[in-house]
Amino acid sequence: MPEGDIVYRAAGRLRTALAGKELTVCDLRVPRYATVDLRGHVVDEVGSRGKHLFVRIDRYSIHTHLKMEGVWQVYAPGQRWRRPGFTARAILGVADAVAVGFSLGKVEVLARDREDEAVGHLGPDLLGPDWDRAEALRRLTADPDRPVGLAVLDQRNLAGIGNIFRNEGCWLARVHPRRPVREVENLGELVDETQRILDASAKIRIHRPLVYGRTGMPCPRCRSARIATGPLGEGGTQQDRRIYFCPRCQE
Repeated sequence: MPEGDIVYRAAGRLRTALAGKELTVCDLRVPRYATVDLRGHVVDEVGSRGKHLFVRIDRYSIHTHLKMEGVWQVYAPGQRWRRPGFTARAILGVADAVAVGFSLGKVEVLARDREDEAVGHLGPDLLGPDWDRAEALRRLTADPDRPVGLAVLDQRNLAGIGNIFRNEGCWLARVHPRRPVREVENLGELVDETQRILDASAKIRIHRPLVYGRTGMPCPRCRSARIATGPLGEGGTQQDRRIYFCPRCQE
C-alpha cells in the first residue's frame, strides 16, 4: 500500500498541474458521483493528510485514497496514458494538463467543511504542517501492552506510516517491532526517526530500504547478523504485513 510520502508527492504533482486553474474536464467514474460536473470551477488547492488526498474546488473536495494499487499521474492534453483506460476512476483536466487517478481505492465528493468525516479519526500527520509529536506519543502510549510495530502502523496514532517505514523506524531506533509499547524506553526516538525518513522520502524521493524486504542480507549496522522476517498482525491478519528486523541489534 502506498505510504504517506507517495501521497504527499502525488498531491504536489496535482497541485502544480491544477491549482489556480479552471477545470475543463471533470470525469468521476464511480456510479455515485458520475453526474458530478465541476467544469468551469477553479481548483483552489490540493492537499494530503496521511494516505488521503483532497482536490479542493469551490465548496467541494474530491477525496481519494490510493489503497493498494492506486496512483495519480499527470499528462499533457492528448498524451497517451501509461495505464489502461478502464482503470481510470477520476479524470481532472485544465487547459494545459490532465490528472488521472488509476485504480483508486476510494473516490468521493465531500463538502469542504465535511472533510473531517473522512480523516477526523487519524492521528497526527507525520508530513503535515500541524505535526504534533506530543499528541502522537500520547496516542501510542494509550495502549501500553500493544506491540510497538502495530501501534505505529495504526493510522489513529500516526497518519502516513505503512509497513516500509514502521520497519525502517524500528530498526533505526534499535527496537524490535514485537516489543510492547510500555517496554520501549526510547519511543520518542522511534517516532523522530520515522518522521525524519518519511519526510526525507517525501521530499527527496529516494529511500533505499535498510531492512524492509532484505531477508537474509547482512544488517547494515552490525554486519554480524542477517535480517530476519516474520508475521505481526491482529485479528487474523498475521501474514498481511511482515516485519523485518535484525535479531542482534533489535533484541
